[in-house]
Amino acid sequence: MDYAFLAAGFGAGLAVIGAGLGIGKLASSAMDASGRQPEASGDIRTSMIIAAALIEGIALFALVICILLALK
Repeated sequence: MDYAFLAAGFGAGLAVIGAGLGIGKLASSAMDASGRQPEASGDIRTSMIIAAALIEGIALFALVICILLALK
């Protein structure tokens, strides 16, 4: 039973690290694109916010799954 909590902790950590790396790469690419085409920065920003929200949603789903598996 103790291993379930350990596995949930590792899973939650991996989910958070993955989401952080994904959003970091997303923001880096968006800033690079905005620097290359400043007139399209509004569209780039909107796309970046939508993609970041989707990444956060997946990370939250992974954290919920980790908690449910630990409490099972």
